[in-house]
Amino acid sequence: VAGLSVEDFSGDAILSVDEATKRLRAARRAIDRSGHDVLLAGRAEGLIRGRPLLDEAIARLRAYADAGADVLFAPGLKTREDIAAVVAAVAPRPVNVVNGGAGAFTVADLAALGVRRISLGGGLARAAWGGFLKAAQLLASEGRFDGLASGTPGAELNTMFEGRSRLS
Repeated sequence: VAGLSVEDFSGDAILSVDEATKRLRAARRAIDRSGHDVLLAGRAEGLIRGRPLLDEAIARLRAYADAGADVLFAPGLKTREDIAAVVAAVAPRPVNVVNGGAGAFTVADLAALGVRRISLGGGLARAAWGGFLKAAQLLASEGRFDGLASGTPGAELNTMFEGRSRLS
């Protein structure tokens, strides 16, 4: 399984819908010519880049679907109502929601709203770094090693990485 995401943010500004759809169409053509099964996500960045208008995000996502995006993504959706509105507006295309922190939604909540893909962003890495920093701070400030107690045993990690075990 492979996938790529085409964003409408250049690093400096939100691209015009025309420029963003040109990029998506080019990616779609390349994927189709490759003969490989690659998922193409169309990503509308406005909600997290100073353009918090849901109607604009929906219009962009519809254009990205028309340009060949397989899944649609507007980072910054915060409410059930906004998520449901996006899902309804772009159906039957699947919608991705990022839930990289301790949010108000569970996997079941998002599925019930019609979300078909969930991204964690850097959430798992931040959780790991949180445990690392707590253990390091306890060691540095109090000279205690008990911050290491919640670590995963080496044998369990080896089993998982050798493919003999799956996460539940």
